[in-house]
Amino acid sequence: MTTLEIASAEVPARRKTASLWADAFYRLARNKAAVIGGILVILLTLTALFAAQLAPFSYSEQDRRQTDAVPEWMLTLLPMMKPYAKISDKFLLGADYVGRDLLSRLIYGTQISLSVAFVGPIIALVVGTVYGLISGFFGGKVDNIMMRFVDIMYAFPTMLLIILMMAFFRSTFAESTPGSFAYVMNAIDRRFGGMLFIFIGIGITAWMGTARLARGQVLSLREQEFTLAARAMGAGNMRIIFKHLLPNVLGPLVITVTLNIPGYISTEAFLSFIGLGVNAPTPSWGSMISDGAQSIRTYPHQAILPALALSATMFAFNFLGDGLRDALDPRLRGVQ
Repeated sequence: MTTLEIASAEVPARRKTASLWADAFYRLARNKAAVIGGILVILLTLTALFAAQLAPFSYSEQDRRQTDAVPEWMLTLLPMMKPYAKISDKFLLGADYVGRDLLSRLIYGTQISLSVAFVGPIIALVVGTVYGLISGFFGGKVDNIMMRFVDIMYAFPTMLLIILMMAFFRSTFAESTPGSFAYVMNAIDRRFGGMLFIFIGIGITAWMGTARLARGQVLSLREQEFTLAARAMGAGNMRIIFKHLLPNVLGPLVITVTLNIPGYISTEAFLSFIGLGVNAPTPSWGSMISDGAQSIRTYPHQAILPALALSATMFAFNFLGDGLRDALDPRLRGVQ
């Protein structure tokens, strides 16, 4: 047997003995759509982190002389604007209805969408995983009570619940006396540009699906041999839950949370579109679409550009989530 044949025969053996995460990364790297999605997510993250350096202007800076200004090159793509256009090359993508640079607002809008894209899954993963692990592991009355609470939460339409909460926070908390809890919450919300209550609204509803999935996984794992062996060796409940069960259920949970990210982004965009999102003049792609929709017949680019940015971001996370689902599927482990 030649050296080349021996080496080729050893490759499958090494692939099969690779760790789960190394094997998953190998399959993820071979998924072109997932790689493209991951690259886009990285670029969006860098854009959000360095928005102040990348944006040519401040997102709130106005130039009233450039109201609804359009660069000349854009008229070749959207010739229907020629009768109305105020041609100016000061802004690369034009200006909005109050003379603010659209490119700068698109760049700063990345911070809003990406913050929701990361905060929502973190809340869902932490709260939902712990809740589901405890419910599934202890079972009995504990499981029954905890799951009935989840069922009650599921009885309310998620979007309607978030809208009601946002309306409550923005109305009841709006008038508050200095030093009160409502006053402190409003101050924090203003500092975050109106994002705090969005985080609260998404956080209250984001964890329920993760909790159900974690519970189902634990119910199928708690009676298996490795769990019984750990208990026989004297391991406590918390050690079994977080040392032995958590690593085995983390893969499906990460997949589910990643696939839900576009939903969190669209929720924030919808809230901003109807006026319950970030506070003006903080830019959000949803609020930019809402503003652009008012003049979509005459200046369609003001709605099209943020809609394209929103769509590209959601596609990127969808591709990455699909790739993670295929990569972390234990049935494909060791398969090229």
